[in-house]
Amino acid sequence: MSGATLEAYLASCTAHGDEIARGVATVIQRLSTAALDVRKLVSQGALGPAFSGTRGGSNADGDLQKDLDVVCDGLFLSCLQAAPVACYASEELENPVLLDTNARLAVAIDPLDGSSNIDTNVSIGTVFSVLPAVKGPGCDPTQSFLQPGNRQLAAGFFLYGPQTALVLSLGKGTEIFIFSSRLGCFVQGYKSVNIPERTSEFAINMSNYRHWEEAIRLYVDDCLAGSDGPRERDFNMRWIASLVADAYRILVRGGIFLYPADGRKGYHQGRLRLVYEANPIAFIIENAGGAATTSVTRILDLVPEDLHQRVPLAFGSRREVARVARYHVDPNMIGERAPLFGKRGLFRA
Repeated sequence: MSGATLEAYLASCTAHGDEIARGVATVIQRLSTAALDVRKLVSQGALGPAFSGTRGGSNADGDLQKDLDVVCDGLFLSCLQAAPVACYASEELENPVLLDTNARLAVAIDPLDGSSNIDTNVSIGTVFSVLPAVKGPGCDPTQSFLQPGNRQLAAGFFLYGPQTALVLSLGKGTEIFIFSSRLGCFVQGYKSVNIPERTSEFAINMSNYRHWEEAIRLYVDDCLAGSDGPRERDFNMRWIASLVADAYRILVRGGIFLYPADGRKGYHQGRLRLVYEANPIAFIIENAGGAATTSVTRILDLVPEDLHQRVPLAFGSRREVARVARYHVDPNMIGERAPLFGKRGLFRA
């Protein structure tokens, strides 16, 4: 299937599928069309009319809302109007939008992830999750999005960078499609992505070191100790501050991403949104052989309590994600060694 167009890939996957499977394929095709419109807006940079302007307010999560966030949200909502989608939820909207009471799918989306990086020409993207719609007389559309991530039918993200890419999982593997300007469509570039179990690269915002809980500081201390420390190998550190860009790097070459809870106001429960950020990323990562947790608990097993609920997130190479959990739940494995930053112990491998 290597080199197949997105349309051919979806047709192959749904050839013997039911109505829901065909509906999922339709949703992905429509999202990909809207993503190409977003790509054009992003590529205009400061020349675009909605590029760096702000609304002077905040979105449903309290984050500063930029004009381009709202424009992109409108593009994705519009593209799904004629799709088999019952309800649409977005980071930019406080409540879900009811589209078609007879449809059987629900779509949750972060229309422009990493939008704080718009001005700096860093890769940004769109993250989406497709769920079965919860039906019933008088059912609140929000209920469709309060399902655990393991019920997702599909998830993916578009990356707007030097290449425009679509990372997609239908629940049986993870594929990467690259937009071909020559062909005018997405073409499969990486088939059945497999994240290495081991890694020597981690991504975290080190400026928050003083705010982290002890277990995260211990883990990072051990990585930074390198070949002279208990891990007995050198690590590289990365931090793009764009979830989709960090996720793409990990899918292509391995690594671990950490955005833990910390002691700052508004960060005690983590910062990334469970429904339309952590869940779709976890679905993609697990289907590529990796793991995704809150540092301890599997992300896809969490039952959301709120549409905009935040969670800590650690994902990437499976053995490294498991090691992070051991720092939290198995303190007996932590010994007393010379710390890198203050009085800290170091993990004994």
